[in-house]
Amino acid sequence: MKLKTALMLTSGAVMAASVAHADGHMANSMTLVSWGGAYQVSQVNAYSAPYQEMHEGLEVVWDESSAEAVARLRAMNEAGNITWDLVDVVAADAMRLCDEGLAMEIDHDEVLAPAPDGTPASEDFGDLIVSDCFIPQIVYSTTFGYRTDVEAWGGNTPDDICDVFDLETFPGQRSLERRPIGNMEWALMCSGVAQEDVYDVLETEEGIAQAFAMLDTIADSTVWWSAGADTPQLLADGEVVFGSTYNGRLFSLIEEQNQPVAMMWDAQVFDLDGWIIPEGLPEDRLARVLDFVRFATDTQRLADQALWISYGPARASSAPLVGQHAELGIDMAPHMPTDPANSQRTFLFNYEWWADYRDDMDARFQAWLSQ
Repeated sequence: MKLKTALMLTSGAVMAASVAHADGHMANSMTLVSWGGAYQVSQVNAYSAPYQEMHEGLEVVWDESSAEAVARLRAMNEAGNITWDLVDVVAADAMRLCDEGLAMEIDHDEVLAPAPDGTPASEDFGDLIVSDCFIPQIVYSTTFGYRTDVEAWGGNTPDDICDVFDLETFPGQRSLERRPIGNMEWALMCSGVAQEDVYDVLETEEGIAQAFAMLDTIADSTVWWSAGADTPQLLADGEVVFGSTYNGRLFSLIEEQNQPVAMMWDAQVFDLDGWIIPEGLPEDRLARVLDFVRFATDTQRLADQALWISYGPARASSAPLVGQHAELGIDMAPHMPTDPANSQRTFLFNYEWWADYRDDMDARFQAWLSQ
């Protein structure tokens, strides 16, 4: 669908939503899809709970299937039965869903609220709007946590991404995500590829083989995780000494649960997370979604989410409003992946590359795991 036509249709949808809102003809339930754990709790606290207080009788159902969003939406579209109303996805998946016509293109300035000073949403979110279908929420990172009480390490503290691959200095089980993103990049960097050359190398058969060869060196000492809650639990139980996961999950483990775990920020992989609206929703459900998403992505709501989890809000106008943790009373800024002390050597995730190559790399990675 051409963008101009899509935006005209979207504007029509917004007008229809306004009419539906005025007439009270919005759906009385929503199914929101997210990732579970501390992140979803932050969304409930900042977005859905206050929205439900404003709309008595509204039922909100949370589905923790975001990791399978692309496959599930493809299947729903094929069956002609879209059961989800709003889906939280990473930026690269939003791009894929948009390209396949499974996510609705929107006019961000029409659908989303402006900043308090009147700055249009498109300017307030800026270049974090990486797709015409993507509604940014947070900046987060995938990074590593490690146990601080490992006697076999002899007092050594990991501070370099390549320490993950150093079984001699840092023996013990690791946990890595059961997908290629992040793992392939770290493997190449630790096998001698310059950070700025990673995606050029990964686009070659030799580069793919090089990454897998590096991962081979720790495969026998690795537990592969699928859910964001896995690594924090494995670290807490002492089943792994080193593990990758989302920085907000580690914040919860360290600050809220007081586990003997610390964060290693080196080569953290920056990424974006946000909403997409499935294409083809009935008018009453679309009206409800548009009303909710305008509320849930305004300046105050995105700042409120950061009171519950250490992810940076996607709006520029939200950042100055981030304060102390809602329950712990600690300053949240130093725990953000974007804090200067934490972002001295970050790895900038290439959304476009993964949108183009994700299906093929997923298949290759799963084939490698099954060897």
